[in-house]
Amino acid sequence: MIDIQFIRDNAELVAEKSKQKGYKVDISALLAQDEQRRKLLTQVEALRQQRNEISDASKGQKPSDEQIQSGRVIKEKLAELESDLATVESEFFSLLKSVPNMPLSDVPVGSTEDENVEVYKKGKISSFDFAPKNHAVIAETLGWLDKERAAKVTGSRFAYIKGDMVKLQFALISWLMDALSDETILRQIADNAGLTKVSSKPFTPILPPHLLRTEMYEAMDRLEPRDDRYKIEGEELWLQGSAEHVLGSMHANEIFEEKDLPIRYLGYATSFRREAGTYGKDMEGIIRMHQFDKLEMESFTSPEAGLDEHLFMVAIQEYILEQLEVPYRKLLKCTFDIGKPNARGVDLEAWLPAQDQYRETHTADYMTDYQSRRLQTRFRRDDKTKVELVHTNDATALALGRGMVAIIENYQTSDGHVRVPEVLINYMGGKEQL
Repeated sequence: MIDIQFIRDNAELVAEKSKQKGYKVDISALLAQDEQRRKLLTQVEALRQQRNEISDASKGQKPSDEQIQSGRVIKEKLAELESDLATVESEFFSLLKSVPNMPLSDVPVGSTEDENVEVYKKGKISSFDFAPKNHAVIAETLGWLDKERAAKVTGSRFAYIKGDMVKLQFALISWLMDALSDETILRQIADNAGLTKVSSKPFTPILPPHLLRTEMYEAMDRLEPRDDRYKIEGEELWLQGSAEHVLGSMHANEIFEEKDLPIRYLGYATSFRREAGTYGKDMEGIIRMHQFDKLEMESFTSPEAGLDEHLFMVAIQEYILEQLEVPYRKLLKCTFDIGKPNARGVDLEAWLPAQDQYRETHTADYMTDYQSRRLQTRFRRDDKTKVELVHTNDATALALGRGMVAIIENYQTSDGHVRVPEVLINYMGGKEQL
């Protein structure tokens, strides 16, 4: 959530920027609750001080009748004010949490995802001397994909992935784990992007839990829309919708040392989403599934390093698609599309020949201190004079299903097979074609 002092100082700006992101927030009501809350806090603290003074005055001796009577009056008044304060604070925090993060100045204003701005296209789109096939047709023909039996066992939008497609997924995982753990590669990516001050500290591979508590999901501000999430019946536990949900919350109520920043994780997780409102869309193949695997980057930095860390993660994403030799385009997401906790967002979309269009494979989100304020994830400056909130970033290393879709469609051959991207050949045991 946003610092209340920033809202006090910039009420009109916050209301306008919230509206640009598609959130109707009542800033006047929030500030009224804030004023009432501060007034009650002052009164409560004054009474607590009086109570302490009476207690100190009677230490080691029997309190006087006057002290007893004063203590009783203070106790009754304090209970009344604390009850009022709890009510006001509940409403205050409810209103405060409804305020989205403020978009950075370069985020384009837009009211639909169609107003995302294309930055550029990269990579040569392959020309085929045959009609390119959909990834699902190729995968089913080669025995890699079985959605019919998955529907029988589990339901629609699930699949059995088999054979060489499984090997391809694990080749991608191994390659990316190696690349993002290699300081030399990361230094090269940063330098090539002009980010010479960015740390080349490697990402730590991590297998996170697939469940998280309601409290943590809400603190990350990723629980909504709830109808797109899977809840465990009878428990305050949810299946995570992406690895960053359980990576970003793992250091709640902790304090890092500045010298240890950035903290970077590369998490691999099977994720779950209902894909509510998308029925009838992308029913063929594995584009939009209820269960999918992803490699996700998450990092914690100082405030001054936060934006460059975001740009660095985008550079890593571009490196991945360039190494796979998959054409893509880069989009700067508009205010409507970046999401409630985000200050800035970038999407990369890979070219899919059979669909004759670009489809999203990567997204990068910069949250500033919006998540860390509720999570209370902080760091201590090296000079020990100050403890501050960290800035958080998350970004897709690769949505593995969509990554394989891009490879299958771009590397297909006229006889229905799939060439292996050069960067993956060693990870596929030397195989050059599947």
